Amino acid sequence: MNINSTLIGQAIAFAIFVMFCMKFVWPPLIGAINDRQRKIAEGLNAAEKAKADLATAEQDVQQELNLAKTKAAALIEQANKSANQLVEDAKSQAQAEGERIRQQAQAAIDQEINQARESLRAQVAELAVLGAEKILQDTVDVQKHASMLNQLAAKL
Repeated sequence: MNINSTLIGQAIAFAIFVMFCMKFVWPPLIGAINDRQRKIAEGLNAAEKAKADLATAEQDVQQELNLAKTKAAALIEQANKSANQLVEDAKSQAQAEGERIRQQAQAAIDQEINQARESLRAQVAELAVLGAEKILQDTVDVQKHASMLNQLAAKL
């Protein structure tokens, strides 16, 4: 056997092997590699999209949080205003009630003063009549003197 024929035989066998591999082995391997590259690219795209969605969601959450804080602050402010208004209303009602009670007390005092004056007038009239009787040692007409004292009291 000749070394040249062995080399040619091996070259032909190698060429057939390469053609066999290119026809039957390489296409499934290339398909698997392409599928793997496509899946990796889709995964990376999905990750980028998820990252963008996460950033958008974080912005939305931050906006909602700021809106909720604003609404809470507005509600607190409104509650404070309402509480202040209630306090002011209670104060004004208490002042009005105090003024009404003071006026009632003043009216009761005035009424008692008037009753005391009338009582004193009656007593003074009696004393004046009694004094006059003692001075005159005679009976004095009580009705006549009472009318005179009432006229004097009216002038006072």
